[in-house]
Amino acid sequence: MPRVIRWRSGEVTAIRRTWPGAAELDVRVTEGGPTSDDPRADSAVGTGQRAQGSEENGDRTCRALAYTDLVGRPEKGDRVLLNTTALDMGLGTGGYAMVVALPDRLPPDPDPAPGHLVKARYTPLQTTVLGADEQDSPHHALLRDADGVDGMPVVTADLHSALPAILAGVHDSGPEARVVYVMLDGGALPAAFSRSVAGLREAGLLAATVTVGQAFGGDLETVTVHTGLLAARHILGADVAIVTQGPGNLGTGTPWGFSGVAAGEAVNAAAALGGHAVAALRVSEADPRERHRGVSHHSLTAYGRVALAPADVVVPQLPGAFGTRVRSQAAPLAERHLVVEVPVDGLRQTLKDLPVHLSTMGRSLDGDAAYFLAAAAAGRHAASLIAPS
Repeated sequence: MPRVIRWRSGEVTAIRRTWPGAAELDVRVTEGGPTSDDPRADSAVGTGQRAQGSEENGDRTCRALAYTDLVGRPEKGDRVLLNTTALDMGLGTGGYAMVVALPDRLPPDPDPAPGHLVKARYTPLQTTVLGADEQDSPHHALLRDADGVDGMPVVTADLHSALPAILAGVHDSGPEARVVYVMLDGGALPAAFSRSVAGLREAGLLAATVTVGQAFGGDLETVTVHTGLLAARHILGADVAIVTQGPGNLGTGTPWGFSGVAAGEAVNAAAALGGHAVAALRVSEADPRERHRGVSHHSLTAYGRVALAPADVVVPQLPGAFGTRVRSQAAPLAERHLVVEVPVDGLRQTLKDLPVHLSTMGRSLDGDAAYFLAAAAAGRHAASLIAPS
């Protein structure tokens, strides 16, 4: 099967908005085939609404995203080189064309700096960063000698959309808790893709982000989730760590072909380092796919098959027949884990008060409250496990 990139050239017609590390643009595509806008783009970057395209003289305007640390800061009138592959294919993150370069105004070379971790390795946009765990890092000795995370609660989830809800639950019970996000590389690689992370940081709810594996752009970079957790605890002073992939998960409709299965591996990593793993269930009352109704089959795979170490599996105390269904579906996980029922009273208002928009698979808090309440319940439970200082 051929592997292709759909290249286009265009001109920036407007700067829609910016946030740390990224700029959202309107671009008139002037070369190549047609592009198409798709409404299913990831909510964490504000792409839940269909981008408005327009055609003029055979050209088409589309929405594009530039990572300013990689390609520079576009300005109106700049010519841009685009990758429109996901946009043209209508994939889940197809709401954007991706800016590859400003060919007529290349950014200056960065100042010489330490660091030899290459992220997005051996791709045209590989980038070099300083890893907290590498020899040139001022934190190298600390991470070389660190052997555990002192019982730190580590909340795992399979979707990036759970992150704000887990944070809401943590701060509902532990408002002073210092929470660090450990971002896996199963979804977006650049941390700047997530407007949720930017908004949570700005609001003071999220202390920092550690990007691990091939992901990059966090406050700290590490090679593995293990050094990511160690960095969260010992460098960033986390009381709680949340581990999940970035926006834009990859799924195939099969039990094992889903990037969020890594949630089970995160449980193992937390246990290996002496952390207290807290498993957030993926729960839905509104997903049209039966395999995701109640407790998603992905949670049952990640925690029932992949996670070999025990975790606290948090079951939200939801009312009625649906709550009974969730408890019944989660019950088999007690063979390996501690199943903990957590009340959700007051959490819906806490979720409403968040400074970022909640959305999972295009559904808001009102459209699928069970999903967000389950994640928030995991955060509430994690807060109860914070050791007194």
